[in-house]
Amino acid sequence: MNATVKKRIDEIKSQGYNIDFGDVFNQTIENYKKIAMYGGLVLFLFFVVFILGLSGIFSAIFGTDEALKILKSEDLKPENLDLYGLLIISLISIAIGTLVSPFIAGLFKMAHNADKDEEFHVSTMFHYYKSPYFQEIVIATFLLSVLDSLINGAINYVEIPFLGAVISVIISLFTFLTIPLIIFGNLKAINAIESSVVVVAKQPFILLALLVVGIIAVCLGIFGCCIGILFTIPFIYAMVFVIYKYIIGFPEKKEEVVPTNFESL
Repeated sequence: MNATVKKRIDEIKSQGYNIDFGDVFNQTIENYKKIAMYGGLVLFLFFVVFILGLSGIFSAIFGTDEALKILKSEDLKPENLDLYGLLIISLISIAIGTLVSPFIAGLFKMAHNADKDEEFHVSTMFHYYKSPYFQEIVIATFLLSVLDSLINGAINYVEIPFLGAVISVIISLFTFLTIPLIIFGNLKAINAIESSVVVVAKQPFILLALLVVGIIAVCLGIFGCCIGILFTIPFIYAMVFVIYKYIIGFPEKKEEVVPTNFESL
């Protein structure tokens, strides 16, 4: 664990922190302006490839016509699935979420680079697939996905979907800083989840309000022929990055002092 981050988490545990809604929102807009177009284009290409790949897998397994019937079937709705069906859907969701999570982490890196006025490229989005953080990102995402799926599976099985949605929102709220804590704070998966819960628990309502505004901003992209939402999705990641920066911060790098040989002057 990064010593600076550990110290900051300990301070938050004992003293809490203050956060200014307007300041975070304004910083988010500035960061978003730098990553919106590039991030949107990369997301568009990623989702096109992802959907085509997923369609190809379904077609290869079931055949094209049968795959279309399965995808359109009313039986795929959670309320119409039996326990075995819910388990299969949950496992597929967990697998997809886990495999995509390092890509999502790339959006945070893009926001970080933009904040420092550093260049970012397509490769930035895939940076964490080959970094030492890959394992921790995957473990954290897997654990949270399993927890969410187990709770939702049990609730859907007893037919109380609204309660499942509420619990999913609560889990997402209290753990939304997990990946930033892994990639920026160098925390292990379990420590990152625990630390995220600690941080959010100190100011849950203002953080929820910020995230709700962020989600609304993302949803505005639907009016851009639906594809526009891919260009507004980076807004929520810019906001999460700014929240992390605002609350946890980044250790300042000390400038390298170049010794001067005065005797040679």
